[in-house]
This record gives sequence, C-alpha cells and structure tokens, in this order.
Amino acid sequence: MQYPNGKKSSAKHYRPSVSQTIYSNRGMTLEEEINDTNHYYLAQQMAIIHKKPTPVQIVHVDYPKRSAAVIKEAYFKQASTTDYNGIYKGKHVDFEAKETKNKQSFPLSNIHMHQIDHMKQIVEHGGICFLLIRFTLYQETYLLPAEHLITHWEQQFTGGRKSIRYETVKKQGYIVPVRYQAKVDYLAAIDQYYMENGGRHHGR
Repeated sequence: MQYPNGKKSSAKHYRPSVSQTIYSNRGMTLEEEINDTNHYYLAQQMAIIHKKPTPVQIVHVDYPKRSAAVIKEAYFKQASTTDYNGIYKGKHVDFEAKETKNKQSFPLSNIHMHQIDHMKQIVEHGGICFLLIRFTLYQETYLLPAEHLITHWEQQFTGGRKSIRYETVKKQGYIVPVRYQAKVDYLAAIDQYYMENGGRHHGR
C-alpha cells in the first residue's frame, strides 16, 4: 500500500525523576509507546483512548473465488482529523502526536489545516485537545495544549514563525513523565493542566 505524500505512517512544569526519564525501549517509536500506554490505561480502567485507523481507498479488487475477495491495489488516504481520541474522567480526549529530530524547534508544517480546524471544534465543545511533541534528540515529550498550538499556527500567516521554538514548547507545554508501564504517561500532564485549571487557557 502507498502512504499519502510518500511518507510512511508510522513554569508549573511537572519534572520527572531521573528514573522516569529513562525510556524502557529506545527503539520504540512515539506511536508504539503511546499505543502501549493506551493498552495499560485500558487494562487499569483509567481511560479509554484509541488510535483512529487510517482511512484506506480501495482501487482494485479481484474475486478469485465467489466467497473471497483479494485487494490488489489500495492507498492510505490522508486522515481528516487527529490520531487519537477517547474518554477520560467523563471528558472527550482528542490529540495528535508528532516526533521531530530538530533540536531547536517544532516545524508547523508537520500539522495540517484540517487538523487545526478539528482541534478548534473540540476546544469549542469543551473537549480536552492537545499535541504531543517528542524532541527525539532530547528524548523529551511535551503536551502542548491545543489553544497554544492554534495560536502559533495562525500567527505564521501574519508574519510569525513557521515553527515553535523548543524553549517555547517547554514554557507553554507540560513535560510528559515516563513510567515503567505507561511509557508516555500523558494522563499525568492532562491532570496537571486541564483538571487543576478547569480546562481553561491560562498564561504564564
């Protein structure tokens, strides 16, 4: 199968202890670690969060047998929303996850307009919405509230930067602690920002 754009799919900050910052498997991708974390959350009845399946457009199907169909050609379509959604403490949770090897900033080109539009709708309806950003060179993952992401996205069209500085992500976001079983424990960051502050945008 072919992927869109030829790519494979693949300071009130919480400061984790040294043991929490060591990844149990440095070979795993952010997506794999989030999926493992979501399985843990589900098993512990903490939250129900799932990765949305990537939509597929089937182009050609063969029917070698009357009772069976074989897909010969299909393409992954570009997702129209974000990667993950579910429910936590009675609230709808919706987020996108991205990795970058850039050590100074996160390029906004990694986000698409339709995702921003979707995030705006989630925020307007009172849902919990954010972007998980992993800076792979630092092995740090941050939860950046959608409100901040949307602001940076819109500013790039009025003379602003086309990326978010690493230091800005550290200031506006919340570092996601690493646990033995919850490798990307984003619920801890959700609790800190959204639950302690009632989900309201607040300045620092």
